[in-house]
Amino acid sequence: MSSKRPTVADVLALKGRNQLTMLRVTTLEEAEAAQKAGVEMLSVPPELMTDPRFRDAAPDCFTVPGGDKSVYVTKDECLGEAFRMIRAGADAVYCAAGLDTIRTLRAEGVPVCGHVGLIPSKATWTGGFKAVGKTAESAFQVWKQVRTLEEAGAFAAEIEVVPAEVATAISKRTSLFMISMGAGAGCDAQYLFAEDVLGAHRGHYPRHAKVYRNFAAEYDRLQRERVAAFAEFVADVEKGVYPGPGHVVRIPRDELDRFLNDLAGA
Repeated sequence: MSSKRPTVADVLALKGRNQLTMLRVTTLEEAEAAQKAGVEMLSVPPELMTDPRFRDAAPDCFTVPGGDKSVYVTKDECLGEAFRMIRAGADAVYCAAGLDTIRTLRAEGVPVCGHVGLIPSKATWTGGFKAVGKTAESAFQVWKQVRTLEEAGAFAAEIEVVPAEVATAISKRTSLFMISMGAGAGCDAQYLFAEDVLGAHRGHYPRHAKVYRNFAAEYDRLQRERVAAFAEFVADVEKGVYPGPGHVVRIPRDELDRFLNDLAGA
């Protein structure tokens, strides 16, 4: 792939040839790091997509904005938001709303990435936050979801927490660009959240996450340094050593004398 940002056609042309990488990033710093590291695809919240600095940070990353809130809006609201994202420089939009909405987006020329398997906003229908497709019947339901997304006009789908064998078989039989989040290596891209990759929180890490750094420990260290610095500031004020001579401005002596004389006569 060239250094130029790929189009939907470029992405689809890579299906079955090699796996791309995708990260969910939420800050400009993460976006810039992903660009420099060679990550090909990004998922971003809408507010990051519309930040005018975003494309300077990640000019070459194929970017798909969206989130679970896209499920609970009307078709017109979804279409308006999609147009807003495309104008901001998005390459496609994520949509877990109904098939009619996806058809409408496709009819307007908006590239759509759907979602199958464990869909967080719809997890109540599949038994909560757990793997989907561990029986023949439920695996076939995932396949049917993929087929309906194809028919509705999506170009890609995230397949989340589905057995690797199931996801591989589906990916081989669909024209959709399949993005694996916890669905094994037989799809077209591997997708993780930046906060998991960075070890940036102390909560639960999903089975499929791989933690490459320990930012949580670094945040703890920075917090200790923050408290220490604030305490030193308090102590300096109490001892009278802040502000010192280098922290204030001065007035020439003759100007000060004139001011004090004027003040005395006021």
